[in-house]
Amino acid sequence: MSAAGGSGPGSVVEVSWLAEHLSDADLRIVDASWFLPTDHRDAQAEYRAAHIPGAVFFNIDAIADTKSGLPHMLPAPAVFAASVGALGIGDGDRVVVYDQPGLYSAARVWWSLRTMGLDRVSVLAGGLRQWRSEGRPLASGEETPPTRHFTPHFRPDLVRDRAQVLSALQRGNSQIIDARAPGRFAATEPEPRPGVRGGHIPGARNLHFASLVDQIRGRLRPAAELQAAFTDAGIRPEAPTTLLCGSGITACILGLALDQLGHARWSVYDGSWADWGAHHELPITH
Repeated sequence: MSAAGGSGPGSVVEVSWLAEHLSDADLRIVDASWFLPTDHRDAQAEYRAAHIPGAVFFNIDAIADTKSGLPHMLPAPAVFAASVGALGIGDGDRVVVYDQPGLYSAARVWWSLRTMGLDRVSVLAGGLRQWRSEGRPLASGEETPPTRHFTPHFRPDLVRDRAQVLSALQRGNSQIIDARAPGRFAATEPEPRPGVRGGHIPGARNLHFASLVDQIRGRLRPAAELQAAFTDAGIRPEAPTTLLCGSGITACILGLALDQLGHARWSVYDGSWADWGAHHELPITH
């Protein structure tokens, strides 16, 4: 899923590149910061306090299917297109997505834009943390770019729902990777959402997203280390793969890692364990 066109960055871009291209007419920058409720942080307020110049704020919980009962599910393509168009993102644009910690929620927005048909979208390595550490300029307040037209081209191969995951499980033709912490995967730690069972989908492999991220630098680990992490977890990155996590945020980090390894046969279970674990008729194991 490298950027199309053969020029510019791929799915990950360095701070130095962004700094050099900050004034490009076709460049759009997105602050995709999102925090767990237990973090007691307001991502949008922090965006208003300081962001990369020109960046707009992508509210993961608002640009979503708010009627699904599940957190931050992808909305219908037309709704998504109107929302990102209102952020000034249009056809033909190149988008760089970042978050405050470095690499956490940015991958979710990268995946969302790719799923809706945007080819030229990248994650900023190190995010706002790296940008700040290099002494790069910051802006405050809200950015209000003119509305642009975004034509969605939905890519169903990048997303899975509950029925599709169950069907793949029954056929045994897709490996499943769970990005949650080992304690939640093994049901030795409680699930944070009421009514959601502990455990995991039978046959799933556990690869905690944090093991793929250099926590000091806020970016993916080198390719050799990513490959080793998948191998050690008993995962074949080149095989058809379904990714899930607690609610569809950190599974996208695994997708970004697979992309960096050159593998494209993966999809994200939108709804993830918040969906599967809440349906007591579905199989689980510990």
